[in-house]
Amino acid sequence: MIQKPRGTRDFLPEEMSRRRYVEDRLRKIFRSFGYREVQTPTFEHLELFTAKSGESIVNEMYVFRDKSGRELALRPELTAPVIRMYYEKLKREPKPLKLFYFGNCYRYDRPQKARYREFTQAGCELIGYNSDLYLAELIALAYNALKKIGLNDIELRIGNLDLVSEMLDKIGVEERIRKEIFPLIDKKCFEEMKRTLLEKGFSEGEIENLENFFDCNELEELKEFVDNESVSNFERILSYLELFGVKDFKVDMSIVRGLDYYQGLVFEIDFPFLGAEKQICGGGCYELLSIFGKETLPTAGFAIGFDRVMIALEETSFSFPDDRIDVYVIPLGGEFLGYSIEISNKLREKGFLVDIELGGREIRKALRHASNIGARNAILIGKKEFSEKKVTIRNMDTGEQKTVDLDRALELIK
Repeated sequence: MIQKPRGTRDFLPEEMSRRRYVEDRLRKIFRSFGYREVQTPTFEHLELFTAKSGESIVNEMYVFRDKSGRELALRPELTAPVIRMYYEKLKREPKPLKLFYFGNCYRYDRPQKARYREFTQAGCELIGYNSDLYLAELIALAYNALKKIGLNDIELRIGNLDLVSEMLDKIGVEERIRKEIFPLIDKKCFEEMKRTLLEKGFSEGEIENLENFFDCNELEELKEFVDNESVSNFERILSYLELFGVKDFKVDMSIVRGLDYYQGLVFEIDFPFLGAEKQICGGGCYELLSIFGKETLPTAGFAIGFDRVMIALEETSFSFPDDRIDVYVIPLGGEFLGYSIEISNKLREKGFLVDIELGGREIRKALRHASNIGARNAILIGKKEFSEKKVTIRNMDTGEQKTVDLDRALELIK
């Protein structure tokens, strides 16, 4: 028996209804902040992803050669493709450029709860901004979007890679060593980080100093480790968040993100009830334009793990809208089929969700089917209804039944 590939999922009608509901709400929120939707190809040239992240990322990707021998990859994320699109198509657009997207991504990862090989990302990219107020607005957008779709118990953590880099410079941690310890810091594996640095010849005192830095969650504490002016710049950006209604956040210097192109301010949003896979959003400032040439612009963005958001909403018993069919139309004989289809079309034009019995089932079986598919109402059309140009409407929840004209039926359905 052929089954779906490991790490992928099928979504049944009820699940798809829920996903589209959340997607539509996020889309409206992104647009309300002036962001416009884009879409990029499912696969890109492999070099787009290795240029900044290195060849090691290939082990985590689905990579293949096409019939012409070109090395291609299923996209593992959407930031790099959007920047590629900007460079090819949007360079002359007015700045700042605000873009958002929804799309499937692919990573060759070990499947587990809330982590899949095929997953959906939603996100925003901000290109060419000239004020840190835009950056504060971006963070507020991510935070408020998750709040507005129903995730109240979220935690916003904000870090700064420039301050991390400054601290690592002070104790002489070279770039090659940073590449080793950043994944450990990102996963909060500080004991492993300590062992690695000890093996590299760093002293207990230097490592303890670094650990104390990563423990900082107050701006004043940071001034004991790095330049005060750098901390003041960070503090200024954080102060802008209150203008956008974001007051509840934590400073977290251990946020280093998993991709090499991040720099400056970074942030993550967690939903603690998901346990080990609690992070549902991550982003910050990054630099990718240098892949394509000398042009540099301030760029920032975030990606929301859409699948984790759906799991989080289900964990909180979120009440999704009822997506039941409004009406199931049942012709009580073949001679009434044309009139039944006419009624169905009129109901659809009014915006109702309508299905119709086209298989000729007798009334008892047709009503049972209407109940099985969750129809709110059934409309019965027989000789009397056809001759009087009326319909008999039956409330499938209460069993109440009335013969009325179509206008009255519309009121009853509403």
